[in-house]
Amino acid sequence: METKFSICTSQTTMNRRKFIGSTAATAATISIVPRHVLGGAGFIPPSDKITVANIGCGTQGLREMPGMLENPEIQVVAVCDPNKFTTDYLDWSPNGIRNLIRTTLEDPEWGAQYQGIPGGRDIGKEFVEKYYAKNMPSGAYKGCSSYEDYRELLEKEKDVDAIKIMAPDHHHAYLAIAAMKKGKHVITHKPIANRISEGKLAIDLAKKAHVKTHLLAWSEKPEYDLILQWIENGVIGTLQEIHNWSHRPVWEQWPSRPKERPPIPDGFNWKLWLGPVPDLPYHPHYTHNVFRGWYDFGGGSIADMGHYSLFPLFRTFGIDTPPIGAKAYGTTHRYVDGNTYKWIENDVSFPLSSLIQLNFPKQKKLPAFDLFWYDGGMKPFIPEELKEDNRDITDEGMMFVGDKGKILAGFSGEHPEIIPARRMHAYQGEKELPERERGRRSDTWAAAIKNDKESPGSFIYAGTVTEAINLAAVALRTGKKVDYDSANMKITNDETANAYLTREYREGWEL
Repeated sequence: METKFSICTSQTTMNRRKFIGSTAATAATISIVPRHVLGGAGFIPPSDKITVANIGCGTQGLREMPGMLENPEIQVVAVCDPNKFTTDYLDWSPNGIRNLIRTTLEDPEWGAQYQGIPGGRDIGKEFVEKYYAKNMPSGAYKGCSSYEDYRELLEKEKDVDAIKIMAPDHHHAYLAIAAMKKGKHVITHKPIANRISEGKLAIDLAKKAHVKTHLLAWSEKPEYDLILQWIENGVIGTLQEIHNWSHRPVWEQWPSRPKERPPIPDGFNWKLWLGPVPDLPYHPHYTHNVFRGWYDFGGGSIADMGHYSLFPLFRTFGIDTPPIGAKAYGTTHRYVDGNTYKWIENDVSFPLSSLIQLNFPKQKKLPAFDLFWYDGGMKPFIPEELKEDNRDITDEGMMFVGDKGKILAGFSGEHPEIIPARRMHAYQGEKELPERERGRRSDTWAAAIKNDKESPGSFIYAGTVTEAINLAAVALRTGKKVDYDSANMKITNDETANAYLTREYREGWEL
């Protein structure tokens, strides 16, 4: 007879750690258990694992699940999403998520009954339990709780060590702050917040709370060390500008709010999805993988991709003083009304493409410089150095401009080169990086929690990138140059622009 177990909640006398350990011990008495379950080299007792609640079971939440499930240091014990189950998610490919789950579960038939792209908390729970069941002698495992509301999860899951935030951007700060106040470690998808005020609150609390935090956009980028070495060696003279360009957005972008009023899907708690944002009528244009295009819910392409390129860059280059000004340009829109063209005054969503200039003051290692961001197909014109080599500018990339030369690299600093090619050939210093292995993304934050040390992606190091990316959104919304005083969190040359540093909150969700 198959033995099945049900999870004990925090309201019972047995906590989850004891439960997991006891189920393994019970299994040992009735069958031969593989060494990777109960012992052997590298074995980690269930009571020593980092217990994690995964908040957000959409495409990205599911895509990153294998990195936790396959990590012996981690035990996923709860999932949460206001969406119970649907197959209408948007992703890079129609079968990417399905195939990822099949590979992880070693089940080539998983999800064969679904039409479309599945997601929601039911899928998240099934994914977790089916994976852990593979290593149980009974072939069954019922150790993952499921919640609609993460506030309920935080109240009930007393023995959860860490919260992983994979929810839409507008929930990040609220959830991170709530979790830290409960003594939970916090790992979050980018951004920390989509408002400067919320980012400051979350980062300030991270400095005081006795927990570890990690922004998943951090990654080890030794290419930046090499680029900095070239700059310090005077290869391009004095740094003046950094340019970074992306072909995002990947999502469909709308310049005004949808007018249709479709019904709220069954199993989807729209009010919970809105969270801190005041009431809006439901529309699928807001949800799933398109939320980042709206000022209410996302941070635009610069928040989507700029964190990956800029957070490691700022850390390596020692850029820890926020920008003092910003100016931005974005795509304009017209529509036909009768026989005339009319202008769409877009105050609700990011543009299809944008060009953003951020002014940084002098840093510890760098002079004052300007950072230029481009998206939606915009990018720098071909510099003379590439014209000399008969080359075009790449679709995505990064360029460092000094008063005596330029360095060109991939979007996140990959394959850096001094341009034109003759200057690279002539350079006598280090030119290449040694090959290296890359670990799981979860290894970094898991080690920080285990060793009680700050992660290199800790919130406490992310203040400058958080303010820079959210200041870019302020500049887009105002349509004018803004001067910014970080110490006082104030736009000094336009009082009305200060409204964009925070948000209007739904009652009960205030920060």
